[in-house]
Amino acid sequence: MDDSIQEENIMKIGTIGTGFIVSNFINASRSNENCEVVACYSRKLETGEAFAAKNGVNKVYTDLNEMLNDETIDTIYVASPNSVHYEQAKMALNAGKNVICEKPFTSTSAELKELIALAKEKQLYLFEAIIPIHLPNFKWLKTQLDRVGELKIVQCNFSQYSSKYDAFKAGKNPNVFNTDFSGGALMDINMYNIHFVMGLFGKPEEVHYFANKEEGIDTSGVVIMKYPNFVATCVGCKDSKSKNLSQIQGNKGYFLIEQESSRVVDVVSNFGSNFSGLATTYSVQENSNGMHYELKDFLEIVENNDYEACWNLLDYSLDVMEVIEACRKDAGVVFAADNK
Repeated sequence: MDDSIQEENIMKIGTIGTGFIVSNFINASRSNENCEVVACYSRKLETGEAFAAKNGVNKVYTDLNEMLNDETIDTIYVASPNSVHYEQAKMALNAGKNVICEKPFTSTSAELKELIALAKEKQLYLFEAIIPIHLPNFKWLKTQLDRVGELKIVQCNFSQYSSKYDAFKAGKNPNVFNTDFSGGALMDINMYNIHFVMGLFGKPEEVHYFANKEEGIDTSGVVIMKYPNFVATCVGCKDSKSKNLSQIQGNKGYFLIEQESSRVVDVVSNFGSNFSGLATTYSVQENSNGMHYELKDFLEIVENNDYEACWNLLDYSLDVMEVIEACRKDAGVVFAADNK
C-alpha cells in the first residue's frame, strides 16, 4: 500500500487534559491501528511538556485555538473538567474536528442536544468515551440475558474512596466535589453503573436518586431505576468504599461481575434448577485497558464512514444524560450549568 494513502487513513488526535485518563487513552491509541496522538493541550507549558515527555507526544499547545487550527489534527479528545466538556467540544466541532469526549458527555441534556445538532450539521463524528458498552464481555453478556429467565433485580455497586474527599472535608474545593465544575458521585462514578444498566436494558420508565449530600454536592448515593418487570439499583460512592460488583438475577440464574461496572471483567454465571448448576466464568477481553475497545469501535465507525452508527450511539448517550439529569433534579443537586 502506498505510504501516503495509508497516512491519510490514520486518525490524528489532539488531546485536552493531562490526567491519568489521558495517558490511558494514549496507550489505547497505541494498541489500535490507524490512529495516533500527535499533540496535547495544557494551560501551563511546564505541565504540558512534562506530560508530553512522559507519554511520547511530540507537540504541546498552551493555546487551544492554535491546536484546533492545526491542520494535521482531525480529532480532538476532550478530558478536561466536566463543566468545560461542552464548551471545548463545541469549539472543536466548529473548527471542523471530530470529537471524542470523556464521560460525562456534558453537564446537561440541553448542552448535549446542541452538540449533537452541530455534529450532524457539519457531518462530523462525535463520540462519548464511555468504556462499558464497548467491552467484548459486555457485548457477549447482552446476548445471554434470556438465560436468567424472568429478570427480577439488577444491582451495581461502584464505590471508590476519593483522594480528594479529605481535602473537601478540610474546606478546600476540589473540582470533583464542586457544583460549579459539575462534580459529584453521580457524574463521576455512578454514571458507569447507569451506563451498564441502560446499555443492556435501555431507558427506564422511572428513576429516583437518594443521595448523601454535603455542601450541595452528592458524595455518594443510590439510584433506583424502575423497568416494567424489574428494578435496578446503582450505588456510587466517593466518600467510602466497598466490594464492587454488578449482578443480574432472574428466576433461572444470575450473572455476576465482581469488579466495578467500568471494567466488566470475568462474567460469572450460574444456571439450573434451584441454582444448583456449576458456576462458570467467561471472558474474551485480552487488553486490560478498557479504552482500547471503545477507541477500536470509534475507529471502525470512522473507517466505514458509518454516520448512522455514530448517531445511534449519540441517541443512547442522550438517553443516559436525560436519566442522569432526572436523578440530579430528584436529589436536588444543582449545577452552575443549569442556570445558563
